[in-house]
Amino acid sequence: LALHFLLRINLDVTFHRLACAYLSIDAMDISGEHQLDVDHDIVKLRLSKEGKPVAEPEKHADLGEHGDKSEQKFLKAVTKEKEKEEEEEVKCKSCYGAETEQLKCCNTCEDVREAYRRKGWAFVNPDGIEQCEKEGWNDKMKAQKDEGCRVSGHLQVAKVAGNFHFAPGKSFQQSHVHVHDLQPFGLSSFNISHTFHRLSFGTEYPGIKNPLDGRKESDNAGSMMYQYFVKVVPTVYKKLSGSVIRTNQYSVTKHEKGIKLMGALGEQGLPGVFVLYDLSPMMVQITETRK
Repeated sequence: LALHFLLRINLDVTFHRLACAYLSIDAMDISGEHQLDVDHDIVKLRLSKEGKPVAEPEKHADLGEHGDKSEQKFLKAVTKEKEKEEEEEVKCKSCYGAETEQLKCCNTCEDVREAYRRKGWAFVNPDGIEQCEKEGWNDKMKAQKDEGCRVSGHLQVAKVAGNFHFAPGKSFQQSHVHVHDLQPFGLSSFNISHTFHRLSFGTEYPGIKNPLDGRKESDNAGSMMYQYFVKVVPTVYKKLSGSVIRTNQYSVTKHEKGIKLMGALGEQGLPGVFVLYDLSPMMVQITETRK
């Protein structure tokens, strides 16, 4: 689509008790356009229980510099052997029946999850899947269980009514219904406590007020569904210099409800944060003037 037919959504949201590994972002609109598990132009930052960024594992000093010669020799031999094994490994691993023309090989656990998603299958038990066992997928999920996640970046969507949402579980289409698979996590509840640091539509202009900026919600009940109904108002901002910013303001109302978890859930009953937006037929013009 040409840029003037697209709407840029700028977002920066912290989920205080929902791990990045659990969280997926989807966008869809009334024209039938779907963007599932969006990761382009989006950054997820893992946060500790205390809300601090989780540090990357420290790189250990190279033993080649500090170890003795026999140790170096042994390490080189082990490395060579490992490289040889990797070369001999089958380059195209099974997708466990979920192979398609587009995705014939599943060499990682994430590939298998993606293949299942495309087929509309629930990814129930990773234990019997070689790639997941090798990567320690279950252990990774358990290790991140109490973490939070800060999601920032932007989405590009068509200028028509639609919604985007942050929710746990891999999303997929099942009989033309959008569902999220929560079974692999083995959790009875998800904490959807969140803070909007920023949510805006288009380019920001001087003095703009975004109603959701700084808004915090605490999910004390667990597995809440937060719906934000947003009315986007096209706005033209004319500067003293004569330059023009074509952008948007918005107003918002909120609705929330508790969700009972049962396997794969559709968007009518799914814990998460949903932003449902519509475009106003009205336009606002703001002009800078000298006092």
